[in-house]
Amino acid sequence: MALKNWLIGVATSAMLVVSGSALAQKAQFVTVLTGGQSGVYYPVGVALAQHYAENIANVRATAQVTKASAENMNLLQAGRGEIGFSLADTVEDAWNGREEAGFKAKLDKLRGVSRLYNNYVHIIVNAESGIDSLDDLKGKRISVGAARSGTELNARAIFKAAGLEYGDFSKVEYLSFGESVELMKNRQIDATLQSAGLGVASIRDLASAVKIKVIPISKEVLAKIDSQAYVADVIPANTYDGQSEDVPTAAIPNYLVTHSGVSDDLAYEMTKVLYEKLDNLKNAHNAINAMDIKQAVTGMPVPLHPGAEKFYKEKGIIE
Repeated sequence: MALKNWLIGVATSAMLVVSGSALAQKAQFVTVLTGGQSGVYYPVGVALAQHYAENIANVRATAQVTKASAENMNLLQAGRGEIGFSLADTVEDAWNGREEAGFKAKLDKLRGVSRLYNNYVHIIVNAESGIDSLDDLKGKRISVGAARSGTELNARAIFKAAGLEYGDFSKVEYLSFGESVELMKNRQIDATLQSAGLGVASIRDLASAVKIKVIPISKEVLAKIDSQAYVADVIPANTYDGQSEDVPTAAIPNYLVTHSGVSDDLAYEMTKVLYEKLDNLKNAHNAINAMDIKQAVTGMPVPLHPGAEKFYKEKGIIE
């Protein structure tokens, strides 16, 4: 009898271990790859991670600070994140393995989730600097974003199209948005280039401290960029304190990207929650106001993930 009871106890314990193991296997970790804390990716990514944790069964989600677009693509390729933000031209460069953009090989595991909103290239100077054009930046000190970030790749493309190269500047800093703003406030640099959604916090902060000027980027310059990701647009008047007129600039779409190792079910749920909670995400940053599900797959630089594809078929966005 004692032996029988012992065997029953062992069997019961084994069942509990197996059951506990099964429950543990059901838990999924979702890392949302964002950008610097003073940009748009981060607050939107934090909000998105919260919605994933609250609305997808057995998911634990967190937002991770990164160097943004390029790093996010490399992390996804390595399976060190489930979903991430990136600029269109960076996704395109990563998919094609363009070494000049910092990708030594094709990142073939990348899969698309959704188009988001446009980034606008902000070239900001002190209003008293005497800098009025791209050409006036020659010999000046400038911050172009973190090295090999989406912003820095934008800077390279725009300056090349304008007939400029880094050697034309007296100093080039590779700094985050927030760090660049602090140097601008202290007059340690003359200009900062930041590629971000309209109303980005870093430039609002700068405009509240010093009088700024936004340097225009003409259609003629944009026409010389060898990428369809760049389109002519404007930073509307009064987007920032002291900016009283529309300023022509470059706009580049942002995308949410995942990888082929993410299950179809999880990709489906992440896409579904993205749009179910879109109104809530708009509270995270007003750049999200420009999102439209009808444009979700427009211009997607990588293959759509089958899970996202299933969601869009259900919504009639694709056939």
